[in-house]
Formats: sequence, structure tokens, C-alpha cells
Amino acid sequence: MSYPQANGASAPDQGEEEDDYMNMTFEDPTPAKETSLQRTQRLKKESRQRGLVKSKAQLAEEEAAAREKALSTSMLDDSRAKKSKGFAMMAKMGFSGGSLGKKAEDGGGQGRTEPIKVDIKEDRAGIGLESDKKRKLREAAEAHGIKAAKLDPDEYRERVRKEREDARLEKQFHAAQRMAERLDDEEAAAAAVTEPTATATSQSGKTKGYDGISSRPLKAIPVLYRGLLRHRAEQERDRRMRHDLEQSLSRLPTYEDDDEDEDGKKALGKTQSTYAAIEDLDEEDDELDEFNALEISERLRQALEYLRARHQYCFWCKAAYPDSEMEGCPGLTEDEHD
Repeated sequence: MSYPQANGASAPDQGEEEDDYMNMTFEDPTPAKETSLQRTQRLKKESRQRGLVKSKAQLAEEEAAAREKALSTSMLDDSRAKKSKGFAMMAKMGFSGGSLGKKAEDGGGQGRTEPIKVDIKEDRAGIGLESDKKRKLREAAEAHGIKAAKLDPDEYRERVRKEREDARLEKQFHAAQRMAERLDDEEAAAAAVTEPTATATSQSGKTKGYDGISSRPLKAIPVLYRGLLRHRAEQERDRRMRHDLEQSLSRLPTYEDDDEDEDGKKALGKTQSTYAAIEDLDEEDDELDEFNALEISERLRQALEYLRARHQYCFWCKAAYPDSEMEGCPGLTEDEHD
């Protein structure tokens, strides 16, 4: 059934797309409601965060991180410039960006484009103390006619590098000294065992006729590790002297009994412990002084050559070879073993 159209009205365009009201979706204006369980968990989490007491180390770390972040961010950044009252006052006076301050006379340089950075003072000394110390040192040097030499950066770096390299070589030299001492000790002990008169052993387990390298006179020990044994003997002598002094000060006064035997005196602590004094510790050793005056690299080289020539032992390979040819060893230096 069709209805007549009014005069002047046109029929709707059949090609025009009509709205599909059946498939339209509408957003829910009300937010998702929090359940009671979720609310309880959220409140517990917030309560734990509020009740957590941070340690001093954590507070100091957070403070340092915040300070570092603030100092590393430019003051001309848009986010900081909008919040800065100083920039707002400068903008009212006509500042719109660029540099401030005196420009260079030749016209090449510009004024300061960044504010003065904050220098954190970590010590408790007064402001200007370091400058005052430098001034006093400079005045004292000028009074003695000493002029401060300008330090070349390349020279300083080379000096620091050499100091670190010497410290590394010192550690290697001490290790080579201990290895030479151990190998010489083992060789002497083996030689003492093979002698017919020295095959018996004492109760302590040591071979009779051999008491170790440390029992020999210092000047009879190779100069390569003589200083090591000398330092060790001086420490032992000082330790025993301190021990005897403490024992003598803590010992109570007692009466002397002439009829008392030695075992009784020792049990009562009346006898003082004696120690064998090393007479040649106080003697001068020109050979050792001359060896210690050498460069650490030269001392290390001589120690490595001694190990190779005497024991066919390579310090870098950490192994002993059956003959003097030392087949398979790259060489004497550390660089050859890389």
C-alpha cells in the first residue's frame, strides 16, 4: 500500500546508506566498579608502602639519583622553564632566549647560554679552604725560589701508567721469588735424602742434616730471593721480641727457689722464652742493595732466567720441563705467552 506524497516533496534517495541502529554500540559512562577483594588488596598494598621505613643508604641513593637527574637536565628545557619563576621574571623584562653576559672582544664568542651549574660540596671544610691552601703553598714555594712547573697531561698519564705497570710487575716478581725459594728448597731436600748419612728422619718428619733454606746464612742464599727471606726473618724477630716483652710485663713477682728443677720453673712460667738472634740481619749487604736498585722489570727478568736455567721451570707456563731445551715453551717474556 502506498501513500500519496505531498506536493513539492521528493522521495528519499534509495542509494543513501541508512544508519544501522541494531549494531551500534555505546560506551558505558560508569567506570568499572571495584570489588571488595580488589579494594582490600589495594588498601593493604598502600598501607605497606606507607609503613615501609627506608634505610639511610636507600634514602641517600634516592637523593643522589634525584640530584643527578636535576643537574643533568638543562634549565632551558621547556618543562623546567615553564615552572621556573626566574625565567618568568626574565620573560617579563624582555628575555626570549639566547645567551647572557659579556661577549668576546673578537666577536667570535657569545655570552653564557646555560646557568651556572651547581657544585656539590661533600666535605665539611669551609668555602675557599682549598684555594687558601693553594695560595699558601704557592707563596711558600716562591719564598724559596721554587717555581711551580706546569704539568703536561700526557706526562701525567704516562707516569700513572708506569706506576700501575710497576705495581703489577712487583706482584709477579714476588711470586717468582717464592717459586724460586720453593724449588731450591725441594732440590736441597732431595739432595739431603740421597746422602747415605742423611736418610734418617727426625720425630718432626724432617730429614736429618737439612733444616731448610731459612736456616742458612743470608749471604749464602741467592740474591734473587734473599730480600724476601731477610724481610721474613726481621718480622719473626720483631714478633718474638714483642711476645717476650708482653710476657715479662704480665708475669707476677715470685720468689726464687734454688732447689727447683727446670721443668717446675717452666710449668710456673718463671723461665723466659729465648730465641735465636740472626746476627747477619744487622749487617750491610751491598750485593742485595745493588740488586734492589735495579728496575723491577730487570729484577723480574733475572728471576725468570734463574728459574729456567736452574730448574727448567717456566713461570708463565706454570710447568717444569724435562730438559733445558724446554720444548713447547713460547719464550721468556709474558708477551710471548699471549
